[in-house]
Amino acid sequence: MKLALATDAWLPQVNGVVRSLTSTVDHLTRRGHQVETVTPDRFLTLPMPGYASIRLAMAPRFGVRRMLDKAAPDIVHIATEGPIGWAARGWCLSRGVPFTSAFHTRFPEYAAVRTGLSAEYFWPILQRFHAESQAVMVSTRSLAGELGERGIGPTRAWSRGIDHSQFRPDGPRHPAMASLPGPVLLNVGRVAPEKNLETFLNLDVPGSKVVVGDGPALETLRRRYPQVLFLGSLSGQELASAYRAADCFVFPSLTDTFGLVIIEALACGTPVAAFPVTGPIDILGLDGRGVDHRVGWAAGALDTSLARAIEGALTAERNDAAALGNLYSWERATDQFLAAIEGALHHAERGLLSAA
Repeated sequence: MKLALATDAWLPQVNGVVRSLTSTVDHLTRRGHQVETVTPDRFLTLPMPGYASIRLAMAPRFGVRRMLDKAAPDIVHIATEGPIGWAARGWCLSRGVPFTSAFHTRFPEYAAVRTGLSAEYFWPILQRFHAESQAVMVSTRSLAGELGERGIGPTRAWSRGIDHSQFRPDGPRHPAMASLPGPVLLNVGRVAPEKNLETFLNLDVPGSKVVVGDGPALETLRRRYPQVLFLGSLSGQELASAYRAADCFVFPSLTDTFGLVIIEALACGTPVAAFPVTGPIDILGLDGRGVDHRVGWAAGALDTSLARAIEGALTAERNDAAALGNLYSWERATDQFLAAIEGALHHAERGLLSAA
């Protein structure tokens, strides 16, 4: 099987989508699979409006076609609905090559935050993009159900994993957080309006607040919340040390499809507080003990009140949080990815035989 991966999200971007894709490609390569990557670094790019750190390929249609013609893949996985994704979709349809897609990001909700328009205005674009996909990979059950209601599918499960050599309970704790008054409440992620960070930052709760990440709203929030420690972007062992230095990981987002940072925090032994929405509810479950993976005791808390969720999460034990986080692995996630790809290829081949 010759596989091509087309994505608008790639290094040097730092986010959950990029970490998911690069980790999956790495594990596929370790297993002996060859993956042709069609990524923004192979094109002339311009910064995305409002997100200077995200660069989009300029008019990639002919470049994408040239690359895919040369690679001659049996199937293409299209990870994003950006310029490269649309160009790869067009190539697949014109060449009769099957493709799978993934729903990583709630672009309708993100666009609604940015434009003030209803998210319903943008959903038809997503429905059209995924309409010819042999399988739409999703990270959670609740997202699969939501997409099914919108006529997007068929969906296949593709969960996420973590690097257990980095994200683990034992190890150093970030020195900048060592002397903060407790409890230390941490958020990690893109600092942008759609992440609902201000709900967290406005909470009147005991302790200290720390934000790790970069994004278009960083400088504005630094000025508005001088009492909050903003550490900027961290990665690898330094990021793990920040997770370990926190008493609670706070995830205020209402629009994420999974929340890779949630399982990273858990694996470092940090209980999680979040709203009961897609992503957190699929990882922690309403009782905090997990959904697809279960543990004996709560690893965090979900509540419609973020303050109450924090209060509940602070009663969880660090070893129980680590137990839940430890159940997620890139090996298992890659198994799911391959099963979806192979199933889609088999379905497409069977369809061709039936047509003949």
